[in-house]
Amino acid sequence: MFDQITPFVVELAASPLVYVVLVALCFVDGFFPPVPSESALVAVAAIAATSGQPVLAGVLVAAAVGAIAGDSVAYWIGRRIGLARLAQSRRPRIAAAFAFAERQMQRRSASLILVGRYIPVGRVAVNMTAGATRLPYRRFLAISAIAGTAWSATSVGIALAASQVLHEPLVAALVSMVVAGGLGIAVDRVIGSISRRRDARAARAAAAIVPTTGVPTTDVPATDLPTASTTPVAHAPSATPRIVPTGEIVRP
Repeated sequence: MFDQITPFVVELAASPLVYVVLVALCFVDGFFPPVPSESALVAVAAIAATSGQPVLAGVLVAAAVGAIAGDSVAYWIGRRIGLARLAQSRRPRIAAAFAFAERQMQRRSASLILVGRYIPVGRVAVNMTAGATRLPYRRFLAISAIAGTAWSATSVGIALAASQVLHEPLVAALVSMVVAGGLGIAVDRVIGSISRRRDARAARAAAAIVPTTGVPTTDVPATDLPTASTTPVAHAPSATPRIVPTGEIVRP
């Protein structure tokens, strides 16, 4: 079903409806990865670069608006569902994506959202995790706007580069789709490699810590040891013997 979306969008390249379709595809792709927004975008952009229809700037804006809106939907879905339920996915790849996003969100939310936009499954995991971890929406929206615009511009740039070499619109569109897919795979591999190296370093650091047993000894300087007080202590007065008369005479 989804394989027929890109040819359908290509057929609409000369119609004003193509902008509406691009907005809708990029919007749905923000929270439903099976929709092929990248392939449709680069295909239409390649046709626009070689034939002049549709307007290339309109393609870029339509894709960016749809991407930003779709990312916001993913954010609010994650905020409503919560982090615990997101991490319990039955699919290992999706669960791993949510786990990675959770670890990194608090430390580098901006770079994670920017890079995640280029990974079909990663962008959904990152944006849902941003909502689940209660990242402020105003901050998320600002980063998402930059990420969506950069993603759209990159896809259009790929199509422009392909059209400069291949002047046939459909061939340029095909090559652009392949390059865009390769870019997503490359970014996914790099992120996965960085994550594995960081986890390995953390494991080595944890293994290097040997727990100590027994009573710990402390080296306390002599000057820190408590000393007898030099202040004189008032002693209780010694009791004086009392002579009690008994009436007896002591004889020698």
